[in-house]
Order: sequence, then structure tokens, then C-alpha cells
Amino acid sequence: MKRISLRNYPFRLRPHLLPILVWLVAVACVIGLLTRRSQRFEIVGIARSPVLNVSVNCPARLKTIPVKLFENVTKGQTVAIVNTVLDNEQPRIELQTQLDAILAEIEHLSAQLVPTQETLLAEESDRTINRITRMRSFDLDIESARIQILSLRSQIASDQIVLEDLAMEAKITRDLVKQKAIAPYEQEKAQVQYNALAKKIDENKNLLEQAKSDFTQAQQRRDEYATKYPFNPSIDDAKEVIRKQMAVQERLMDGVLAQLEALKARESLELKAPIDGVVIPVQQQANEALTRRPGEKIMGRPGEVVTAGEPILAIAESMPTEIIAYIGEGLLEQVEENMPVELIKDREQPQIAQITQIGPTMELMPERMWLNPNMPQWGCPILIEIPDGLELIPGEMIGIRRL
Repeated sequence: MKRISLRNYPFRLRPHLLPILVWLVAVACVIGLLTRRSQRFEIVGIARSPVLNVSVNCPARLKTIPVKLFENVTKGQTVAIVNTVLDNEQPRIELQTQLDAILAEIEHLSAQLVPTQETLLAEESDRTINRITRMRSFDLDIESARIQILSLRSQIASDQIVLEDLAMEAKITRDLVKQKAIAPYEQEKAQVQYNALAKKIDENKNLLEQAKSDFTQAQQRRDEYATKYPFNPSIDDAKEVIRKQMAVQERLMDGVLAQLEALKARESLELKAPIDGVVIPVQQQANEALTRRPGEKIMGRPGEVVTAGEPILAIAESMPTEIIAYIGEGLLEQVEENMPVELIKDREQPQIAQITQIGPTMELMPERMWLNPNMPQWGCPILIEIPDGLELIPGEMIGIRRL
């Protein structure tokens, strides 16, 4: 049998060409892998949740923020209390001045009733039974009860203004005692003043109810007497003037009290949480982050004045709802909306998701996604929905691979 040898063929594989041939095969494999990888891109995305800022629509001063950073809140929960009256003393002074004027007018009307009362007493001493005098007495009782009602209403309104200031002072002293800035005696002193004034207001309210009851009873007695005996026209005319003046003071009192209620509502405006979530630091704009010091403007602080639309605090949903990633210019042609992709998380099985939106422009990527911290990177943002069963936390990074 004839032995076959490579030397009998026209082309023979030389030994020194073998390394070159192996290198060419390796280069071909690398090119194939790179081509396949470029067709099956792999990028990194960040899980994020919707963030809503809590702000006011007019300039205001922060009174209190009852929530803390990273605290869980529910929709409708009070997260801040603001005062939309920046110069909160001036309205109080004006209303207090109006109340003082009403009280002075009431005293003036009361002084006008004194001569009438003296006349009635003189007539009563002369005649034991005097129909006109009794009618005047009934009217005088009514007007006296009305004056008492107006006086008590004015005093209660005035004391409530002072009570609100004492309540704020008591709260401030409690906070200062907690901070050990003042002695507990100051807190006890402020609380005693508050309790004393609150007790006085309650007593005046009881007196006011009694005065209203006396006013009603006096009217009933006068009406019952009037059905039997005629009025004295001259005295009636004189008292009618006082009645009209009393009516004017009543309308003024109602107006002042309405302004006080409106002022009170503006001074204690509560801001509610718009969603269920977690309190997070206020997100800064790119130009603001360069001018602010570290830790500044994380949340609003009591006593600060905020402008309309300025964030006081931010609330993020507890669970992320989408993933944002950035595609380089070389991969833009390979992505499209509703395209399925594979989400890769450590120690978990990959899951399939869809690209829901593709941004219209190239944007600066977050710094944590730069390959080189000293070289900013740009990319086209894409949004990917988080499938059911994939548990992520806001800010967590996850791999994205084209199927």
C-alpha cells in the first residue's frame, strides 16, 4: 500500500505559518464577538420613582415641618405648616385698633343710657306703677344686655389674638427647653400665662351665653308687655337712635371677626402630602448645585421665607416605577419604542421588559454613570418599564441587554 505524504501535494502547510494562521483565526473570532456585541448592546440603567415637590403658590414663612428626612408619609398627611402673612404683626395691630374703636363706641353708647336710667329711677320712686317706666325698663334691659354681648364678644376676640401669640410663645419655649437654651422656668411661666388667659376666655364665653339668654328673655318680657300697653313715642324715638347705632356696631364687630378668622386661616395653612412615599432632599438644579454649600437646602426650616413655587420638601414614591438609561450615538439606530430588552440583576434571573419612551435629544448623563469621573458623557435617555416581580429600590443600578 502506497504511503500518503503531504509532500506529494502541490500546497504544503509550512510549520512556520501555523502561528500566523492561529492569530488570524483569533482575530476573526474577536471581530465576530465585537460585531455580535455591538448588535446586542449592554448598558446600565437607574431605577427611579416619581418625585413631587411640596410648595406654596405665594410667598410664605415656614412655621413647622412635622416630618423628618426619609420618613414615610401617606397621601393627605400634613407635612408643613406655613404662614402666608409675612408681616404677621401689622394685620393684628390694625384689627386690634378696630376692636378698640368698637369698644370705645360701646362705652359711649353706654354713657348715653345712664341719663335715661337715672330718669327711670326717679320716675319709679314717684310712682310705684308706671306703665311707661316699665316699658323703658324693659328696653333698657335689652340695650344693656346687647351692650354686654358686644363687650364680651370684643373682649373674647381681643383675648384670642393674645392667646394665639401666647401659644406660639409656649411652643417656642418648649423647643428651647428641649434644646437646653433656656431654663424650664420660662416654659412654665409661658404655660401659666396661656392657661390663665384660656380660662378667662372660657369664663367670658360662659358670660356671653348668659348675656344672650338675658337678652332673649328681656325681649320676650318687653314683647309681652307691649301687647298690653302702648309705647311712649318720645322715649321710643330717643332709643331708636341708640338701637341703630348698636346695629352699626354689630355689623362692624361681625366684619372684624370675619377678618380675624380669615387671618387665622392664612396664618396656619397646612400643606398635605400629594402621594404616599418617602421624604427626600429637595432636588437641586444644575446651576444651583454649584452655588450652594454641601447640605444646604435639603429641606425647608421653620422661620424661613419661601417664594411662590420654591420647594419646601420633596416626596418620592417608595417603589420605583421605571428605569432610565442612556444610549450613545452609535447605538441609537438599534433602539426603538416597544422593543423588548433583558434586565440583568445580580443573583437573579434576567427578566424581559419594554422600552416605553425614547428621549428626543442628547442629555448629560448622571455623574455616577460616567466611565471616567473626569470626562462627562452624553446620551439619549430611554425609559423602560419595571416588570412585575422585579424588586428594585430608587437609585439602584441594573444592567440592560438587547435580546
